[in-house]
This record gives sequence, structure tokens and C-alpha cells, in this order.
Amino acid sequence: MSRAAGRPGAGPGGWAVLAALVVLAVVMLSPFVIVTFNAFKTPAEYAAGGPLTPPQGFHLDAIIDFWNRVAFGEKLWNSFVISGTVAVAAVVLSVLNAYALGIGRVRGRLWILVLFLVANTLPQEALAYPLYYLSKEVGLYDSKLAVILIFTVIQAAFGTYLLSAVLGQFPGEILEAASLDGAGRWRALWTIVVPISRPTLSVLLIFFFIWTWNEFFLPLIFLISNDNQTVPVALGVLQGEKMMDATMSSASALLGIVPAVAFFLIFQRTLTRGITVGAIK
Repeated sequence: MSRAAGRPGAGPGGWAVLAALVVLAVVMLSPFVIVTFNAFKTPAEYAAGGPLTPPQGFHLDAIIDFWNRVAFGEKLWNSFVISGTVAVAAVVLSVLNAYALGIGRVRGRLWILVLFLVANTLPQEALAYPLYYLSKEVGLYDSKLAVILIFTVIQAAFGTYLLSAVLGQFPGEILEAASLDGAGRWRALWTIVVPISRPTLSVLLIFFFIWTWNEFFLPLIFLISNDNQTVPVALGVLQGEKMMDATMSSASALLGIVPAVAFFLIFQRTLTRGITVGAIK
């Protein structure tokens, strides 16, 4: 038997799948490549060659102009603070809720989980006015804290629903052994449940950060001051109110994408390991 024949996926079907994946990857990466090309062009190069030609040099004028025009460093910091705080707070809140629902088995557990599930299905447009009115009443409108609180609750609703199913399968004998050793519920949570559930919690942390980073609608409503705006809001406002040429528009898109992609690549191994491990065994 030849080596090619003995290798899984080496037949025509395997090559067809590989070719399809390559085509799909090219299609998905093409917009990013085009945006990168145009971000490093001068307006004259763009006018002469169009959007599909590679740049003739490495020009940073569009990126520098955009960075200075919107104070992009400040917007980057705002997005990082909001997304990082929401990710950590939502994971902690999800763990506490899921520990009570999945392991504590509180009364009315099923209806509480249904409530969390319904909360995840509500469109943000339906939440905009009640949250706007409430933030006005408590004096948190146009503050990063308001957005942090809102998205912490939104993300924790999904996290609670997911972790409740995971912790519902947690081995009871482990907790019983910890109880016999004198560990209370709080100690058992942080010394046993959380370490064992770390892969799942890591996946939630990464997704919560990326989801919050990409949010646009609610931050657009609640962060009206220029000093409080996040990256997506700054990009949307600039596109809507100020004139930009194609190279600066590409530079803004590139700068908006790169941080989230970099975060994903940095924690790619953690994400892959968490998905592979899956539920608690």
C-alpha cells in the first residue's frame, strides 16, 4: 500500500474538501487584503490604479491622519477598558449565577434559566429606550460605567445559561469530598469548581471581550461625548459626519479590525484548548 493511499483524506474527496477550504479562505481574506492595500496608498495611487492594485510603497499618511483626526489612541483605550472590564465582570457574574443554578439547584431553577434565555433573544433596539431612561435617572448617561454595567448584564445572561448546563454535570462526589474536608460552598467554588471549569471560562472571557469590542448600537446611544467613544463608534461617527477619501476610509477600517484580530490571535491557543476540552468530565 502506498503512503498516499494509507493517509486519511488523500483521495479525491479529501482534495475536493481542501480546495473548497482554500477557496473559502481566499474569499474571506480578500476584503482584508484589499483594505490593507488601500490603507497604505496615497490618494494619487488610488486614483490611478483603483482599489485592487497593490501599493507602490509603504505610505502611512492616511493612517497617521486618521489617528490624529479622531484621537484614535484614546478611543482604543476606551474600548480596551470597557471590553476588558465587561469580560471579567460578566464571567465572574456568570460563575456565581451558574454555581447557584447548576450546582445549588435553587428553587425555580428552570424558570430562571428560561428568563436568561429570553433575555438573550431580546434585540438591543427594544432595550435602548428603557436603558436610556434609567441611565438618565441615575446620572450615568454618557459614561463608560453605564455601558460596562449594561453589557456585563447582557453577556452574563448568556454566560449563566451556558455555565448552568456545564456545572449541572459537575461530579457531586468531588464537592462531597471537599465538604467532608471542611470546605464551605464559597471555598469549594473558588478552589475546585473554577479551576476545573477554567477552559470553559477562558472561552467565555475571549468571546465576551470580542463581542463587547465590536458593539456599536448601544455605545452610539450612551457615549455621545468624544472623550468616551469607543473604536466602532468613532469610526461610524467619522464616516457619517466628516469627509474622508478612500485611503483614509481604508486606514480607519484597518485600525478598527487589527486590535480584535490581535487579541484573538494572542489567545487562539487558549480558545482552541477550551473548545477541545468542552464540558466538564
